[in-house]
Amino acid sequence: MPNPLTDPALIERFAAITGAANAFTDPADIAPHLIEQRGLYQGESPLVLRPANTDEVSAILRLAHETGTAVVPQGGNTGLVGAQSPRAGKAEVVVSLARLNRIRSLDPLGQTMVAEAGVVLAKAQQAASEAGLLFPLSLGSEGSCQIGGNLSSNAGGTAVLAYGNMRQLCLGIEAVLPDGEVWHGLRALKKDNTGYDLRDLFIGAEGTLGIITAAVLKLYAAPRGHEAIYAGIDSPEAALKLFRLAQDLCGPSLTGFELMPRIGIEFTTRHIDGVRDPLSEAHPWYALIDISSGQSQEAARAMLEAVFMAADEQGLIRDAAAAETEAQRQAFWKLRESMSWAQKPEGGSIKHDVSVPVARVPEFLTLADRAVLSAIPGARIVAFGHLGDGNIHYNISQPVGADKQTFLARWSEINKIVHAIVLELDGSISAEHGIGQLKRDELATIKSPVELAMMHHIKQAFDPKGIMNPGKVLASR
Repeated sequence: MPNPLTDPALIERFAAITGAANAFTDPADIAPHLIEQRGLYQGESPLVLRPANTDEVSAILRLAHETGTAVVPQGGNTGLVGAQSPRAGKAEVVVSLARLNRIRSLDPLGQTMVAEAGVVLAKAQQAASEAGLLFPLSLGSEGSCQIGGNLSSNAGGTAVLAYGNMRQLCLGIEAVLPDGEVWHGLRALKKDNTGYDLRDLFIGAEGTLGIITAAVLKLYAAPRGHEAIYAGIDSPEAALKLFRLAQDLCGPSLTGFELMPRIGIEFTTRHIDGVRDPLSEAHPWYALIDISSGQSQEAARAMLEAVFMAADEQGLIRDAAAAETEAQRQAFWKLRESMSWAQKPEGGSIKHDVSVPVARVPEFLTLADRAVLSAIPGARIVAFGHLGDGNIHYNISQPVGADKQTFLARWSEINKIVHAIVLELDGSISAEHGIGQLKRDELATIKSPVELAMMHHIKQAFDPKGIMNPGKVLASR
């Protein structure tokens, strides 16, 4: 079938929907939308559309459905699996949601916010804060990622332990279907048992079923007290015991528990400006414990001290520093959140976003380290992440002095080694980044025939023409 976008008249019809100023055809304007931040995917597109509202999104999809034109929804372009990237040689239309950037309403009593898909996460956080509330999703990319992308990837981040993924933070959505129909599902209800949960089909679908244009987000009471401990520890096993202890003593006030290796601390302090190790001596592993109290700062401090004393008595920590100010707490988190970026100056990095049952994290790290080092002697393993929910970013930096491209050419091979261990431990090969292009073919090999059939049936029901973000999540049958 010939690509419809070879017809200049069709491009003009699309451009008329948004206006010429928001229909990019110049290669220089299009270029930033074609490559994702890791540089793994370099796509092609003759047209980037920037609709201003839901009606314009609807008109775009109506025309795309009529003409069989493929559409790639794009938010802040911060995704890490290529879901937001157009494919090479396919000439797909990129639909940027950046101009759908209004917070339509905020209900302090009901603790909800209606935000459009292009609202930057940090803006949503700020709006909640100004109302004396909290929107708890927190990501390293929160200054540029957008709510629509967060929903489409079911983003997690550092506060999943206490508040859940984006799926748990959303009550309702507005979405445009592949034929241009608009589903007005902005319901701020915590209880709605009226059949299938259509909202959950779109969350985590990575734009393959339609385009989310707005959402009702759940807000929470802002903490009245906040504390953090940065602790040096011996091993992941000690970290797991420390986590259980903190969970017992803090209950729902335990809002974060991160695990970091020494090599990650070294990379981060070496390459990220303004970051330092709060402890004077080196330790094999580190834990960052975040505590929030709805009562008071004194209550948060009391929980922190209880955790520290009990952990010290049980020999679970080698040394620790408590944040004395909010600035110090933020500095602890900057050390953790910069760890991904700090690997880039060290050369090639083969990355994994995996999860296993929390109790099996130490076992996973032992088995994976052994297998990876057997395959690539001298590899530098930077395994860190959200121990409290079992999500480990198992990243492997190239051996010192190795050729970067030769190392990266083994990406698929090493992925298979690590993912085989993850699956043996009843884990997932994608904890929070999604499937996109990166893991699409692998997904087809690990899902059961029943699961794959259900997913294909859903895709066919919503998008029979296959125009929505084709080539992502599901391989063509």
